Order: sequence, then structure tokens, then C-alpha cells
Amino acid sequence: MDQSGGEQAGWKFWKQRRYVVTLLAFLGFFNVYSLRVNLSVAIVDMTSVRKIVTENGTQYLEPDFDWDSKTQGLILSSFFYGYICTQLLGGWFSTKYGGATVYGLGVTTTAFLTLITPLVVSTSSYYPLVILRIIEGLFEGVTYPCIHTVWSKWAPPAERASMASFAFSGSYVGTVIAMPLSGVLAENFGWPSIFYVTGIVGLIWSCAWYYFVKNTPEDDINVTPEEHKYLKEALGDVNTKEIVHPWKEFLKSMPLWAIVMAHFCENWGFYTLLTQLPTFMKDTLNFELTKAGILASLPYLVMAIIMQFAGRLSDWLCNKKILSVTNVRKTFNCTAFLSQTVFMILAAHLMTASGVIICLVLAVGLGAFSWPAFGVNHLDIAPQHAGVLMGFSNTFGTLPGIFSPLISGFIVTNRTAEEWAIVFYIAATLYLIGAIFYGVFASAERQHWALDKEETNMKKETNMKKETNSYVNGALILDETQTV
Repeated sequence: MDQSGGEQAGWKFWKQRRYVVTLLAFLGFFNVYSLRVNLSVAIVDMTSVRKIVTENGTQYLEPDFDWDSKTQGLILSSFFYGYICTQLLGGWFSTKYGGATVYGLGVTTTAFLTLITPLVVSTSSYYPLVILRIIEGLFEGVTYPCIHTVWSKWAPPAERASMASFAFSGSYVGTVIAMPLSGVLAENFGWPSIFYVTGIVGLIWSCAWYYFVKNTPEDDINVTPEEHKYLKEALGDVNTKEIVHPWKEFLKSMPLWAIVMAHFCENWGFYTLLTQLPTFMKDTLNFELTKAGILASLPYLVMAIIMQFAGRLSDWLCNKKILSVTNVRKTFNCTAFLSQTVFMILAAHLMTASGVIICLVLAVGLGAFSWPAFGVNHLDIAPQHAGVLMGFSNTFGTLPGIFSPLISGFIVTNRTAEEWAIVFYIAATLYLIGAIFYGVFASAERQHWALDKEETNMKKETNMKKETNSYVNGALILDETQTV
């Protein structure tokens, strides 16, 4: 028997149910980002002139959709208009109805809407596509807040960063696979196939999620008594259904605003490249669509790999008490952001194919160290409010998804290297601001407004004992001095 709540499972991870939850959460985020990134590649094919080689010679076909860069920016950002509206609602619904239930609903609905996208999109107007993407965003917006509610029930503090980082890395693995796969599908079967494939895969996942994953260990008949006991001892009784959220305290909490700032800055660079990188590769570096999709996915492959190491290292440093949890969070986040600042600036200056690709791979890849920091920081400062706090920070974290493609569309009008350099400079500046703000204000201490009455009384008693001991020791020292 081990401290993790069961027999040593070895490679049989399914013997401990929290690891099954983690794996399916990983696949859930894999689908979330496959469903989100597919349009970034599809829109390139939808708006490109097609070259067809026949026995009679080469023919050039007009693009299916005549959308300029500003229109494309609007379409790409429309998803986030809906996404931003359900962040707080997602956190609230997950505490009320269960994180696993609402998380599954969000991914399932988004997958179904993706599947019908080719039937909805119209050549006469881009508005049906915009409306559809807004609705998709509404449902997918609940996923990140919900998963923090899931972690509050399934992720013990000693494994928190590892489990969350592994699950979040599914986002980047999804990006890695979806980008080149979308390019291959578009060139061989046409852009509609991108939406059909990603939609069907998402619906298959939803069946597995609802079958295997329950809201709490108490609801899961497959949890062993040992694991259930371990989770209960590690997490306590987190009864989210009876929680009253102290909204005023949220707004006054600087550690929470540090998370918000980090979330915003990380997502600005991430969404800029997520939505624009295939276009940048094609327009500025002159890559074909398939090659652009493959190269655009490389940064996220590196990020997914580094994230596995980063999460485990974070937990190891905390569990071994080599650094305090606060210092681990700050060190990881600030190192990531400062590295991204440097490589974004280098990418803006080099503007050669190999140089830019290396810089962007490193810039995005090293961002993996920020996720075991601000990405799990909500659970440190207030575990019972973690779903709502993730919704709060991700509301601000969604703003880059709206504004970054729009701003890039207005800046990159002639598709020159100089215009793209400005886009990279903006991202670098925000990374630097995020590093400074998080380094100053972040904390991993349980906040006073997140303590229940018993914990508050215990903390007061502990402080009183410390003060009493300090007074007694001081008095003893004084008496000894006087005696001498």
C-alpha cells in the first residue's frame, strides 16, 4: 500500500480512478482545442485560390469565400464573443450541478455544432458562420472553470500540478495534431472534412467521458476504499453545493489579480499564434498549406512535452519543501514569461524561416512552465472557489482571443514581415508586464476569505500560541539577563 491511496498500480493507472479522470480530461482538452483550432487552418483553404493540374493544363479556381483580412479576423475572433460570456457561469454551474457533468456538456455540444458547420456556412454572407462560432464559444466556455471544480474533488495537493498540467497539455497535443491534420484533410478532401472529422472525434470522446467520469469520488462505484480514504483525507469535505462566493473579497484580492494578469498575458501570445500562425507561415515564409500546418504545430508539441516535466517538477519542489509553494509558482511563471519576451523579440528581428520557427517554438514551448504556476494557483488560494475563480481569470484570459485576431487583422494588411514584427512586439511587451505583476503580487497561501469558521479559529489559536511563546521566551531571556 502507498500514500496515493491504493496498491502500487504501476502501469495499470486505471486502478486509481483519479488517473482515469486525468487521462479523460487530457483527451477532453485535446478535443476542445481540435474543435477550436480547426477554423484557423480551414479558413486559409476557404479563402485561397485553388490550383488544379489536368491533362489540358493548369486551372486556377476562385476561392470559395472572398473574405479580406479584417473579415477573417472577425470570424476567427467570433468564437470568443460567446466563450467569454460563460466563464463565470461555468464556474457557478459546476459548483451547483457538478464539474464533470457540465464539462462533458460543453465539449459535446461544441463537437455537434462543429459537425454541422459545413451545412451552416454560406457563400452569400459570413454572418451564419459568425453566429455558429459564437454559440460554440458559449458552450465551450464552461470547460476550464468546470475542470477546476473537478480537481477540487479529485486532485490531492501533492499531485495537483502534475494532474492539472497533464490534462491541460491535451490542449497543445490537440493543437499539434489538429493543425497538420486539418491541412492534410483540406488539401485532399476539401475544407468541410476538417469539421466532420473533429466533430465526430469529439462526440466519441463524450460517450467515454460520461461513462467513466463522475462528479465526486462518492459517486464513482469503481473507486477503491483506500483511494477514497486518501482523497478525503487530502482534500477534506469540499461541499461545493453549499458554498457562498465572497465576490467583494475576490475583487480586493491581489493574489487573484496576479493570476488574472498572468492568464491574460499568456493567452495573448498563445491566441495570437494559435489563430495567425498558419497565415503567417503561408504569407510571410511562403510555405504551402500542409507544411504551414505542420510547422505551426511544432511550438505546441514542444509545449505539451515540457508541460509533463514542468508539472512533476513543480510538485516535487513543493513536496520536498525545497521552495515554498508561493516561490515555486512565482519562479515557474516569471521564468516562462521572461523567456517568451526574449524569443518573441528575436522572432520579430530575425524574420528568416529557420530563425523565426526556432524562436516561436521556444517562446510557446517554454510557456509550459507557467501552467503549473498560475494555471493551478486558484486551487492554492481558495480550493472551494476554484471553479468560479478560474472562470473569473479566464474571462479576462479570453479577451486576447477576441482582440488579438482583430488587431492582427488591422496591422497585417499588406502581409509584410515588418507588419508581423509589430504583432510579435505587442506579445513580447505583454509577457514582460505579466512577469513583473505576477512576481510582485502572486501568492499560494490560502486566503483569509477562503477559510471556513473552524479553519479561521484554528489559525487564530495558532497565532495566539506563537505570540504567547514569543512573549514567554522573551520574558525568560529578559529574566536571565537581569539575573546576570
